[in-house]
Amino acid sequence: MSRDPYLVRLHNRLAAGLSSMSPERTAGHRSFVLQHQQPDGGFRGREGDSDLYYTAFAVRSLSLLGDVESTVWQRLAGYSRRQNWREMGVIDLMNWLSISLALQLAGGPDLLADETGEWREEMLARIERVRRSDGGYAKSDEGAMGSTYHSFLALLSYELLGADIPQPNRLIQFLYDRQRDDGGFVEIAPMRRSGTNPTAAAAASLDILGAMDDELRDDIRAFLIDARGDDGGFSANSRIPFSDGLSTFTGLLTAEDIGAPRLLDVDEVRRLVEKQLEFPTGGFRAATWDAQADVEYTFYGLGLVALLHQPEP
Repeated sequence: MSRDPYLVRLHNRLAAGLSSMSPERTAGHRSFVLQHQQPDGGFRGREGDSDLYYTAFAVRSLSLLGDVESTVWQRLAGYSRRQNWREMGVIDLMNWLSISLALQLAGGPDLLADETGEWREEMLARIERVRRSDGGYAKSDEGAMGSTYHSFLALLSYELLGADIPQPNRLIQFLYDRQRDDGGFVEIAPMRRSGTNPTAAAAASLDILGAMDDELRDDIRAFLIDARGDDGGFSANSRIPFSDGLSTFTGLLTAEDIGAPRLLDVDEVRRLVEKQLEFPTGGFRAATWDAQADVEYTFYGLGLVALLHQPEP
């Protein structure tokens, strides 16, 4: 029996965890995200104009927070329609598809309703243009080798398009080849030290592909133990002593998915999130060294709050 796409399952999981957030706290984070919507309907990062990357994170956060006025989605639809997906790379295409899905779930328009011809096949062909001989997917047309993270994004895009990735065993072997002796995974082949985020991307990809087993779970668990920061969360790799919001979110999510949810002390993670990453007025920052919140790290922060407050199974 087929499962819902990964991004849909993740949304439902996080939404359940955020359902107990107080109305005041929810409103603060919603207001913070909405402050970043631009006149063209898209969302910006810390500065500049609308950007599809940050727009996707803003939309994911707003979908979790709920109670968003219809005019926000209408303006977003206008912005999204003006983006030419035929000129996008894998990252932007996946983000555009996820925005399209979020709009439909919010009762907005179907961005692909007016497309003619074989648009689905065109999208899949664009993704396959960055498939490399190593079995993975590169960051761009110019990339010479596959990337763990971009292979994960390609896989998510295939899911959103309702298609099976071609030659899945090649991608599985590519991911296996990115594993290192410390149990984790690297982003590209020449790298020797595993990172928390490539490990999370590899673990999620292998699970989607049905290629995760107990030995791999044990390896990943051992890596995540070494990647714990001194301040309660996960760091980007085992040589960095401090935690950050992205690594703590992806690490905690992965730990739960491999059946090792207690690798971190819940109270310490909660203190990290509430005392160091979350702003009382709304928004989350990347880490203690960061002076400013943004919409990307607000999504990771909300994700952490959700994981810490998941309903008992």
